[in-house]
Amino acid sequence: MQPLSDRMITDIEEKNMAKESPILVRIFKQESELEVWKEDKNGRFALLKTYPICRWSGDLGPKIKQGDRQAPEGFYTITPGLMNPNSNYYLAINTGFPNAYDRANGRTGAFLMIHGDCSSAGCYAMTDEQVAEIYALARESFFGGQKSFQIQAYPFKMTPLNMAKHRNSPNMAFWKMLKEGYDHFEVTRHEPKVDVCEKRYVFDAESSSKFSAADRCPAYKVPDDIVAAVRDKQRRDDIQTAELVNRGTPAAPIRMGVDGGMNPTFLAAVKSHGGPGATIRTAIGTIPPHVNPPAESPSSDSFMSTMSLASAESKPAPGPRSSVQVASAGSSGGFLSNLFGSRVGARIKARVRAVLQPPSRRSRNRRRSRQSLRTPRLLRKSLSRRLRKRRPRLQPNLRRRSRKPTPSSKAIRAPPACSTGLRQPCLPAASIAASAPGASGIKRPSNRPSGD
Repeated sequence: MQPLSDRMITDIEEKNMAKESPILVRIFKQESELEVWKEDKNGRFALLKTYPICRWSGDLGPKIKQGDRQAPEGFYTITPGLMNPNSNYYLAINTGFPNAYDRANGRTGAFLMIHGDCSSAGCYAMTDEQVAEIYALARESFFGGQKSFQIQAYPFKMTPLNMAKHRNSPNMAFWKMLKEGYDHFEVTRHEPKVDVCEKRYVFDAESSSKFSAADRCPAYKVPDDIVAAVRDKQRRDDIQTAELVNRGTPAAPIRMGVDGGMNPTFLAAVKSHGGPGATIRTAIGTIPPHVNPPAESPSSDSFMSTMSLASAESKPAPGPRSSVQVASAGSSGGFLSNLFGSRVGARIKARVRAVLQPPSRRSRNRRRSRQSLRTPRLLRKSLSRRLRKRRPRLQPNLRRRSRKPTPSSKAIRAPPACSTGLRQPCLPAASIAASAPGASGIKRPSNRPSGD
């Protein structure tokens, strides 16, 4: 284990601090930064140095269970027993996960650390040079009498802008609870006293009773000056957050769809060397050849602007409609092709074009005719047979069927006239004339249905 460098000792002295004074660590996932704060000679914490994080895994949000690759979020107390100088990752500081809050909420996992080697599976990985300096600062504070120091792990810097961007996240209730502890430190510049009761964090609470993580909170009181200062800060932040939302600040995706993050400084260094595979030396540390940088994903701003552009250009506009729609589809498809690769991007590009450029009736008919020409003959026969079966049947009274001739359709024979020598009944000649077809006095039978 190396001692503090001369440059670090000079920085400590210039900021009115002592080498053995207490420290506090804050971690921000989204920014991929680790801050080391140190108590100055006035008894308040001041920022000593910000370290870019080489690699962290998972997504924004707390760790829930063993194997989810999530790096923890919350408040953790580090004692000398959690410092591991014999780590497989050079040096390691165990976060102590799960803490009382994690255990009360049924979260599982172990051995989540801040270590070197720039490789993470649920941890915050630094370069070896960085973790050596952080380890030395913690060691000096323990030598100076600090019994433990606090790690505050946040998803992002709890600013109004970030709270507005992540307003739709299912973790927002948990993050607002973390923000309360963040605000306590911001307004006091003292390490907040952290307790857990009713499965939630409580900050700077004074009570004569003992706190139990899963039980009801005892009667406690927070100093009035802290309550007033935190309330004022939260009120200002809430107003700014509401204004940002009303001005149309785009909401970030709930999940970014990538495995963790890497500080842009290290990511740029890996890209400039054509990717991983070789040892890369930078001014802030050495990146090992086995580093696995996260997949690139669009930021929330570019994602929302792209979606708003697509929705705007999908609406009909005056002028040549087809040229505008094809241009919008091509631009979106090109963005997605570059993002996901050639094959996947081509499929997404086709789907975006189909959404943004609905086909006209003429093109649909033309496409159907081409499809019918490509259809095999036997398949066309089976399709036509199915279509005939689906045709609605005619009404029974409208079907064509052979009918027997009705009596009305037969020729009406007049009975013979009376003459001598005939035994069958006969009518006078005048009656025969009256019963002839077309006479007005006789009703002829009809085969028309009734009711017409």
